[in-house]
Amino acid sequence: QVQFVESGGGLVQPGDSLRLSCTISGFINSSLVWYRQFPGGRREFVAAITNGGATHYADSIDARTTISRDSTKNVVYLQVIDLEPEDTAVYYCGDPVTDSWGQGTQVTVSS
Repeated sequence: QVQFVESGGGLVQPGDSLRLSCTISGFINSSLVWYRQFPGGRREFVAAITNGGATHYADSIDARTTISRDSTKNVVYLQVIDLEPEDTAVYYCGDPVTDSWGQGTQVTVSS
């Protein structure tokens, strides 16, 4: 079974940037998706990337987000710039087709 491991989260200040990593053990046929879960439980799609490199972003965060992949390392990155307190969430990556996800990485934006 393919596994996903997120990393790169932490405590940052408003206006900072972060690059989250999703290390994938194996191959997935479908898009790799990042979503986030806010305090209180609400979940939100963030971005996705296909094996061919096509990308898709949530409208709410499109202008501040870049998803990319390094196929040589089997890692997908999610960069978010100009972070806001409202971006505080646990960020998950995985495959929605098989419903397989990592353990998440916490991002906290606070001054």
